[in-house]
Amino acid sequence: MSLFSAHSLYKSFGGIGAVQGVSLSVEPGEMLALIGPNGAGKSTCFAMLGGQIEPDMGEVRLNGVALHGGPVSFAHAGIGRSFQISKTFASMSVGENVQTALLAAQRQLWRLRSAADAQVKAEAICLLDRVGLAALADHDAATLAYGDTKRLELAITLAATPRVLLLDEPTAGMAQRERRAAMELVASLAQDGIAVIFTEHDMQAVFSFAHRILVMDRGILMAEGTPAEIAANPMVQNVYLGTV
Repeated sequence: MSLFSAHSLYKSFGGIGAVQGVSLSVEPGEMLALIGPNGAGKSTCFAMLGGQIEPDMGEVRLNGVALHGGPVSFAHAGIGRSFQISKTFASMSVGENVQTALLAAQRQLWRLRSAADAQVKAEAICLLDRVGLAALADHDAATLAYGDTKRLELAITLAATPRVLLLDEPTAGMAQRERRAAMELVASLAQDGIAVIFTEHDMQAVFSFAHRILVMDRGILMAEGTPAEIAANPMVQNVYLGTV
């Protein structure tokens, strides 16, 4: 039984099948990439995996148990998600962003009315240290460089102690050097036992870091394999990759 899996997911909009019968699974410590051309259905599939969209058919399971109830229920079950456009509280400091996420995960947001206690602050610093931002804890989140904002979003996501990370374009908008550093950070989280599913348009990042790759086209899962197998697949090259 896989840690996290999706079974025969279908979703249509206005009679058009955005996702048609996609199944996948990921294990602890594994990095699974979901790629495909624009319009392939990746975003819709990702939204179903994170609970933002309910499938017309099929289900998402964690340890064999079907997940229901939307993104909050998915998050409490252990599914963490970041988005292509980073979502942070620009009016708060970097540390306060993570403290808020920790209190939300503990369902104690009422404590925001007063200063977070020393334990929560210490936990926030540990998470910021994990993503390389501890030195910026007192800085306003609005002043962060783009790459650091993505790191902060990751720390916020980690505050809920997820068992599965869904990362939507984790290197979007970054320079090449930042992309490598971001993916190395994600890989270190996988080495700690977190299962990672990520979408990405940077094929260098995909083929350098993914353990397995799933390729979608027109809502259908058309290929699955190791990076070497996907790179050598003539159908994938014809539809999407060209020369890797």
